[in-house]
Amino acid sequence: MIIRSLFEPLLQHLKLRQVTVITGMRRVGKSTAAQYLLEQVKHNNKLFLDCERVEVRLLLNRPDYESIVDELKLMGLDFLKPCIIALDEIQLVENLPSLIKYIYDTYQIKFIVTGSSAYYMKNQFSESLAGRKKIFEMYPLSFLEFLHFKKKLVRDSQKYAWQPYNKAWHNRYQSLYEEYIQFGGFPEVVLQQDQLNKEDLLRDIINSYIELDVKLLSDYSVSEELYKLVKLLAARAGNKIDYSKIASVAGINRQKIATYIQLLEHTYLIYLVKPFTKNIDKEISQQPKLYFSDTGILNILAGPQLSSGQLFENCIAAQLKPLGQLQYYQKKTGQEIDFIFNGTMAIEVKETAIKQDGKVLQQRAASIEINKQTLVSRNIPQNGFQEFIWGGNIF
Repeated sequence: MIIRSLFEPLLQHLKLRQVTVITGMRRVGKSTAAQYLLEQVKHNNKLFLDCERVEVRLLLNRPDYESIVDELKLMGLDFLKPCIIALDEIQLVENLPSLIKYIYDTYQIKFIVTGSSAYYMKNQFSESLAGRKKIFEMYPLSFLEFLHFKKKLVRDSQKYAWQPYNKAWHNRYQSLYEEYIQFGGFPEVVLQQDQLNKEDLLRDIINSYIELDVKLLSDYSVSEELYKLVKLLAARAGNKIDYSKIASVAGINRQKIATYIQLLEHTYLIYLVKPFTKNIDKEISQQPKLYFSDTGILNILAGPQLSSGQLFENCIAAQLKPLGQLQYYQKKTGQEIDFIFNGTMAIEVKETAIKQDGKVLQQRAASIEINKQTLVSRNIPQNGFQEFIWGGNIF
């Protein structure tokens, strides 16, 4: 098994009694992480249950919690000793949070749970287990993890993170980074060698997301309508959301569009990046920008409608998202900065950066009192300009 960067903090939390909650998009590696944690437990008083299985949902939906405990005992758990239960995709069992709370408070049990809905895990689930859990978000592979999966990682690779353009690093990994931009970071997609197989897997991930996550987490019965919206949004990746315009093009009610987009964000398909401002009223009034969590999915959905610049900017957004807070800045005149990272760094993304881009970024960042600027480039300029970070160094 290939070790993900999230595994170390998960292992540290495994030692604590608190419920370990792993959330993220479907097929991003949550189940693998839960199974990895169970493998690290030395004793055999442990159990893995997949809530996608009908018999598991029927068991966990019983109203009598002690009868569920009795069934778990028949499965081999000894409740008189410390034990661990891993529950996969818990959002599929409506009353599971109250069951976990009951068992947690009654017995010496450690729970590891996974789920694909941020809304469910952070709200309904959190309210039921206040003070009893910690949430870990899992994303598609970072570029460093991508290299690990490809078995191309070199010793001390971490020291290249966020470093200025390095010719040797770029030459070694340029083709792999282009693959990462095109096909994204879903583990099973990365491990495929054939391009057609990668594309088929990405289509399957999109289909399972809409047919399983969306239908089971919502009242939306018309998946065709949602799929149509998702394709429209993909063509607009990196742009501000104009709900009225999207509603007009899609032929879907504006309020329903807003509700759908909220659902897509809560199930990790997209990110909404809010504007950077010190005035909360202005922040509320300005529209957020939209990015997809994975460029492989974005590519499949948008196809030729997507420019290479949009794809690269989305890739940088996906690389930055797990590392901190993302915002954007735009003046009324239209002048903008692609990203404000953690409120302290201005980041401008260019397919091929030039010296003038750096000067413009410096001026715009100074106008909002941000002293740290980073110019990110996909291609290497031919004129010798090197004052930028290559996209493959962001991890």
